Amino acid sequence: MTTMQFGKVAVLMGGNSAERVISLKSGQAVLEALLQQGIDAIGVDTATQLHLLTEKEIDTIFIALHGRGGEDGTIQGYLETLNLPYTGSRILGSALAMDKLRTKQIWQATEFPTPTSVILDEYTDFNEVAELLGLPLMVKPVLEGSSVGMAKVKAVDELKQAWQQAAEYQCTVIAEKFVTGVEYTVAILHNRALPIIRLETPRDFYDFAAKYTENTTQYICPCGLSEMEEQKLQNLALRAFNAVSASGWGRVDMICDEQGQPYLLEVNTVPGMTDHSLVPMAANVSGVDFGQLCVEILKTAKK
Repeated sequence: MTTMQFGKVAVLMGGNSAERVISLKSGQAVLEALLQQGIDAIGVDTATQLHLLTEKEIDTIFIALHGRGGEDGTIQGYLETLNLPYTGSRILGSALAMDKLRTKQIWQATEFPTPTSVILDEYTDFNEVAELLGLPLMVKPVLEGSSVGMAKVKAVDELKQAWQQAAEYQCTVIAEKFVTGVEYTVAILHNRALPIIRLETPRDFYDFAAKYTENTTQYICPCGLSEMEEQKLQNLALRAFNAVSASGWGRVDMICDEQGQPYLLEVNTVPGMTDHSLVPMAANVSGVDFGQLCVEILKTAKK
């Protein structure tokens, strides 16, 4: 496929989600890379410039939106009404993967390993939750990414406040069993798992700061597993990705406990594409530079 076959490409970025700032960085990096590859591309901030998709002769869409409105099936549905091919997962896969609770329910139904969780609300007995899941535990708003609104709770009297803070993001909140172990991430492109990255951070968990602002996080690739162990986790990631109808490209996060048992955490259908991002790191280890990666992701665009 030549660059001419993509036609005019619009890189969607920004938007109105809690991850807007990161999306702008991702989108700008992708836009610059596509231009360097000789592709006719423009940037479109969907918060203020969505009208450009109908006013300009756009042929292909590269979605670099993170979070609600861009990663949850909303923009995907709009693009389908415009009959514009776009990168990544379709409507269903985007919506399911964005919802951490629905993703976990599908994994549990298909007997994939994932940490036990319960829904928190104003009627919750927080002492019962702590007894069921143990401490520490994680509190997560199910429709946010980049660890936005997440908290590691170490004492039962911290649990209600953590729930209240997560609930400010106006979506369902879950408490999840905390798994002590090694965290891994598996990038997926064209239904193939890229080399696994092992994540190490001195922070309590791999939070927003560890992902985007701190320089203390270590990204280890090759990840240190044997070839057989790595392949086993890659296969699990691919099956988990497909189980929620995700497609094209993305990332699956998991953690292995002290006995080596893997637990699936979440699927990202539009992972970050910044200088701290994981998919570009994994691609680079497999011999694909950032510009080539952007073109390969663009090839996932289908009507």
